[in-house]
Formats: sequence, structure tokens, C-alpha cells
Amino acid sequence: MTAIKHALQRDIFTPNDERLLSIVNVCKAGKKKKNCFLCATVTTERPVQVKVVKVKKSDKGDFYKRQMAWELRDLAEVDAKDANKENPEFDLHFEKVYRWVASSTAEKNSFISCIWKLNQRYLRKKVEFVNVSPQLLEESVPSGESQSVAGGDEDALDDYQELNTREEQDIENMMQVCEYAISNAEAFAEKLSRELQVLDGANIQSIMASEKQVNILMQLLDEALAEVDTIEGKLLGYEEMLQSVKEQMDQISQSNHLIQISNTNNSKLLDEIQFLVNYLDLSKGHIRALQEGDLSSPKGIEACTNAAEALLQCMNVALRPGHDKLSAVKQQQQLFTELRDVFARRLTNHLNNVFVHQGHDQSSTLAQHVAELTLPKHSPLHRDLLRYAKLMEWLKSTQREKYEGLSRTYVDYMTRLYEREIKDFFEIAKIKMAGTTKEGKGKFGLHGSSGKLTGSTSSLNKLSVNSSNSRRSQSSSLLDMGNMSASDLDVADRTKFDKIFEQVLSELEPLCLAEQDFVSKFFKLQQHAALAQGENMEESDGLGYSRPSSEHRQSMSSDKDVVRQMMNKIFHSIETELNSLIALGDKIDSFNSLYMLVKMSHHVWTAETVDPASFLSTTLGNVLVTVKRNFDKCISGQIRQMEEVKISKKSKVGILPFVTGFEEFAELAETIFRNAERRGDLDKAYAKLIQAVFQNVEKVASESQKTPRDVVMMENFHHIFSTLSRMKISCLEAERKEAKHKYLDHLQSYVINSLGQPLEKLNHFFEGVEARVAQGVREEEVSYQLAFSKQELRKVIREYPGKEVKKGLDNLYKKVDKHLCEEESLLQVVWHSMQDEFIRQYKHFEGLINRCYPGSGITMDFTIQDMLEYFSSIAQSH
Repeated sequence: MTAIKHALQRDIFTPNDERLLSIVNVCKAGKKKKNCFLCATVTTERPVQVKVVKVKKSDKGDFYKRQMAWELRDLAEVDAKDANKENPEFDLHFEKVYRWVASSTAEKNSFISCIWKLNQRYLRKKVEFVNVSPQLLEESVPSGESQSVAGGDEDALDDYQELNTREEQDIENMMQVCEYAISNAEAFAEKLSRELQVLDGANIQSIMASEKQVNILMQLLDEALAEVDTIEGKLLGYEEMLQSVKEQMDQISQSNHLIQISNTNNSKLLDEIQFLVNYLDLSKGHIRALQEGDLSSPKGIEACTNAAEALLQCMNVALRPGHDKLSAVKQQQQLFTELRDVFARRLTNHLNNVFVHQGHDQSSTLAQHVAELTLPKHSPLHRDLLRYAKLMEWLKSTQREKYEGLSRTYVDYMTRLYEREIKDFFEIAKIKMAGTTKEGKGKFGLHGSSGKLTGSTSSLNKLSVNSSNSRRSQSSSLLDMGNMSASDLDVADRTKFDKIFEQVLSELEPLCLAEQDFVSKFFKLQQHAALAQGENMEESDGLGYSRPSSEHRQSMSSDKDVVRQMMNKIFHSIETELNSLIALGDKIDSFNSLYMLVKMSHHVWTAETVDPASFLSTTLGNVLVTVKRNFDKCISGQIRQMEEVKISKKSKVGILPFVTGFEEFAELAETIFRNAERRGDLDKAYAKLIQAVFQNVEKVASESQKTPRDVVMMENFHHIFSTLSRMKISCLEAERKEAKHKYLDHLQSYVINSLGQPLEKLNHFFEGVEARVAQGVREEEVSYQLAFSKQELRKVIREYPGKEVKKGLDNLYKKVDKHLCEEESLLQVVWHSMQDEFIRQYKHFEGLINRCYPGSGITMDFTIQDMLEYFSSIAQSH
């Protein structure tokens, strides 16, 4: 083992400046026996590093190599397995547990003892030793290999001290003096010993000489101690004197503290008194205004308003704890309560009288408003009542029951007032619509002055039915519009109706808006978010903007509901009267629904722009539904009348009445709906009407006996195409193209069917020729067929000389002239198309003659130029 230790020291540790202190031959427990060495080493340089190194013999030779190393400070525990019995097994706990089996127990004990000493020396006992015999953990270990390695080497390491520069110079000088020091070491050592003895004697004599000085020093120390005792006595006396001064100062400090507490209490008491005086004191002037102030004059109202606000501030003061137990505070609060009740009762009685007076006093008739059809304005009443708005707000916050009672009273009386005014206003509007004004009374046979009402509502309803019947069916359907052009009377009546309806809506709109604005201001019901701009009503939205708080938004919503309910009660008759007026207008003329739809849509849009949730917006929206329903009913009625149309069997059809009626309807609708908000409704109506027109034109054409179907289709679809092209209705662009296509198709069909008559035998002959060619007969061999020989062809051609052709064309022109109507002026168009078709057939016949009868010299008795002259002369002669 010693040889291995020297070899390891030489080959592995010396090159790394390390000294090997202990070694043990081990193998891993429980595995294949592969021997290695665990070495305990220290570095030769400071600071000293202690390691446990695993060394293994190389597989390729006899040399050793360093396989793994652990710092000793990483070792947590050494487990010797058994402290009493000899056991070669032991465990080292580094970052994980390594289990080893030593070659002998002595080597294991020697290695563990070395580790213990290194732990004691360098790690200050950080490593735990378990199951280790106490004899191994002692400073003095029996002599042996481990003693010499772990002890001797370490002591030598501790005793060795490196010479400094001065010591090196002294030794050199000494060796120079004694030149024989190197050659004769014993003589040199003897000389050094003698000099050391001399120095020891000198030191002893020096110590003995200093004994007197030590005695002197001891005497001085005794004197100093005596002086210290004297000073301590004086300090004790001073301390007794200061103790009495300290007691006096404590008494003064306590007295000052009590004075400070008293001043603080007095100051707080003064603040409380000032608080009560400042916030719970109501001036005599305010008390007098609340008890007997004038509520009818502007100055009295202002004084009462200021007094009520001051009273409210006093009553809403947040009292501090304990204030409510003071008798003076209780008396003052009792006074405030009595003043509040007295003033609330006075204010309620006064406003009730104002409302009652207004309801009875504003009973003027509409005599002065009949000519211009206007509603009375209530702005003076609103202006007078708004002076009480702040008092209503005070009443709302202090006496909710009285506030709600005033609200009900106002609604009741204003409902009666508005009901009379609106009823009279709508009766006048109905009379004007029905034509019972001065300028139209002769027409309907109605008697009475235009300046006042002539009958009750029931008589007016009876009047509207009679007037609608007396107007016959004037301008009430597309059929009627087609049978006669719109007269000046129709235009004037519709324009008059439009103005009256617009006037009605224009009068109702400001009336409702003004009343709603007054109700919200007078009763302090917030209608807009702008009213919510207050510091106590805002909360941040996280982006730096302020918005009403959630509680305030709920309050705003409830206030809007209250305003809407009040407006519904006050103006409950508006929707009924409007529906009645709309029904009358629809009875007078079904096309009035177009005017009403446009006007009502515009006013609904205007009302929604101002406030989508307002009473006016909601009411007009409901009425708009009725108007839209009447408009749809009008369109459905026109379609039903188209389907029920009957034509005369003895006269030619011409342009159907509902076709011209659709044209005039479109012109009227485009005039009414120009820049209208509900253009989409008209476009849908157009789609339904044009589809019905198309279907019923085809139906009438199929049923026609006097006029050919193609003529009816051609003329009517030409008229529809012309109308849509002229009016440029974007939503009917597809129908315009379809009408053009149908018109051209039936024109071509009519021309082809008509041209077969003047050259009937020639047509039949060449149809047979084309049939033979289609069956497979060669064109040049057709002439050998008996029925289609050259002689037969000449015979057929001789039957159609130029004069006969011209005569047949002249008869055809007369027949076409009888078929076509004069309104569309399509005769020349049809005649020119027949000319083109005749020339096309002529060229076709010539081509067949040239191909099927080549070299025969057979030609027609007339040329293309002759045909052009025939067509031209016939057209000019007629």
C-alpha cells in the first residue's frame, strides 16, 4: 500500500500541487467488483482545499488516472454502518449516497479517521459521522500509518513558517561571519548556543532591574484608585440634589399637559358651537317668507325659493355624533319640520289653484284658428309656471306625496284642456279635407260657415262617407287613372290634402315637444344626459371621460318613464284623432296614403333625431304603422283591380288602362317620394305593381279576340318600356329590360305571322323544297321531284306578279292599321320591320332558286327595288 501511495503522489497529485494524506482500496457495494482508490488530499497552496478523489487503474496499462473528485465541504455525512463490529462497508453522502466496501476494516478506519481530522481542522465540524467508533474520533490517534500521514505531515505543515526578508539577511550575515558553518555544522551550532545563553542572562538582569519601576507604577495606580473613590462620592451627592429637581420638573410637566388638554377641549367645543350656529340657523327673513311670503309675484317667488333652499340645507346638515341629543338642536329641527310642512301646504294649494284656473280659463274656441288651422300656444302658461320649477324640485325632495299629488292635478286639468283643443283642431282639419270650407261647400252640398264647426263628430263621420261617395271613384285606382288623365281638380285636391296633413303634423309636433320640455323642467324629470353633469353624479369610465353613475342612470331611466306616462295621459287623444284623420283621407282618395306615408315618415325621422324615446316619436311611430298598412292596402287594391279588368270583345284593345294608370301612378309617386326617407317602401310597391302589370297584360292578350295577341303584347310592353326609360326608376331596371325584350319578341312574331299571307303559295312551295333537302335530297336534284319541278315553280311564281304583290301588301297595311292603336304610333315601326322581313324572305327564295334550279333562268316577277317602291308608296298613300 505504501508503494501505491508513493506512486499516486508522484504521478497524480504532485503535478497538481496536492499532498496525499490517506488512501483506501474500495469497490462499489452490491455490484461487480471493480477496485479503485479513495484518496484524501489537501492543496499545498493557501487557501487550503480538501478533496476526496477517486483514482482508478487504467484498462490499457499499469498507470493510474484520476476519475472523479468531491470537495470535502460537499460531504454531508459519513456512515460506518457499525461502530462495534468490524464491517468494511461505509457510505459517503455527497449530492447523492455512495456506498463502498473497503478491502479491510483497518483501511476503512484509517480513512474515516483522516476525514474526521480534516473536518475538525478545515470545516469546523460540519460533517456528520454516524456509526463510527468513538476511539476513531479523538485528537491523539495510535502511532501507525495513519498517525504518520494524518498527524505528522499536518504538524510539520503547521510548524513550518516561511522566512521573511530580514530573517534571510540576518542568517546570511551570520553565516558570513562564521565561514565554517557549512563545513563544520557542530561548531556553528555550539557557537549559536553560547550566544543564546549570553542573551538569556542579559534578559534576566533586565527583568530584575525593572522591578523598582514596577513598584512605582503600582503606587501610582493605588493613588489613582483613591482619587476615583473621591470623585464617586461627589457624584453621589450631586445625584441626590438633582433628584429633587427632577420631581419638581415632573410636576410642572404634568400641569402643562393638563392645561393643553383644557385648551384643546375648549377649541373643539368652540368649533362644535360654530358648526351648529352656522348650519342650523335660519334667518328671520327666510322664516317670514316661508310662513307668509307672496307666491304670486316674481319677487315673492324668488324670496320663497331662497328661503326654501336655505331650509333644505339646514335640514340636510349631517349632524355629528351626539348632536341629536342636544335640546337646542331638537328644538331647531322641530322648527324646521313645522316650517317645511307649512310652506309645502301653502305651495301645494297655490299651484293647485293655478292649475284649476288654467284648465277653466284656457277654454277659448278655435274660431280664431280656423282659417290658418293652428293650435293655441301655451308658452305664456309654461313661462309663468317655470318660475316655480325650483320650488317643485324642493317639494319633490321634501314632500314626495304632495309633489305627486300636484303632478296628478296638472295632468288631469291639462288632459281636459288639450282634449278639447285637439278634438276641435282635428274636426276643422277633417272639414277642410272633406271640402266643407267656404270655397268647396257647393261641391258637396254642405251648409254652414267655414269659420265655425257645423256639427258633431258623428255628423262629420257621416259627411266623410258621403263625400267619398260623391267624388265617385275619382283618382282612386290605376284603372281610373288610365281611363282619364289627372284633371286639375285631382291635382288641386291632392295638393290641398297634402298641405292640410302637413299642417296638422307641423302643429302637433311643436305642441308635444314644448309640453314635454315643460313637464321635464317643471317637475324636474331629467330627459337628457346633459342634465346629469354634476360632480356628485359622475364616475370615470377608465379613459379619462366622465359619465353618469349607475345610480344616476337608473334615476334618469325612471324619470323618462314618468315623463312618458304623463305625456300619454295628457295627449291620449292624439293617436286616436290621427288614425281617424288618416282613415278619412284614405276614404277620400286611396292615393292619399302616398302623401301621408311620406309626411309621416319625415316627421317620425325628425322626432327620433331629437329624442328616440320621446312621446312624440313613439306616437308618430305607431301612427306610421297604420299609414304603412293603408299604403300596402292601396297597392293590393290596385293589383286586385288589375286582375278583375274586363275588355270589350268588339273593339280593339290598344293600350290597357292599368298600363297608362301605372305610368301616371309612377309619375305621381316619384313627385311625392322625391328625397323621401321611405323610398324603400315605394320600391317594393313598384316591384309588386309592375309584376302584376306584366302578368295581366299577358292575361288580357291571351283573352283578346278582336286584336291579335302579339299586337296587345307588343303595344303594351312598348309603352311600359318607354315609360320606364323616360322615368329612369333604378329599382325597375331589370323590368325595363324585360319589357323591351318582350316588345321586340312580339314585334318580330307579329311581323313573321303577318307576312306569310301575301305570298302564301310561294311560301308553301319553298317550305316543301327545304323539307326535301332536309330529308337528304341534294339541292341540284330537287328539280327532278315532280311536285317541285321547274314547271311547278314557274306556275307558282306567275301567280304573284308585281301588281298582285303590291295589292297584297296594301291589304296587309290596312289590316295592320286596323290592329294597331293610334296612341303608341307603332304603325311605321311595324311596317318597316315587315319591309325588312319581306326583303329577307325574298333573298332567301332567290338563294334557294339559284342552288336548287341552277341555270334555269327562273326569277321572281319583281325585284328588291320594286319591293322598296311598293312599301314606300303604300306608306305614303295612307
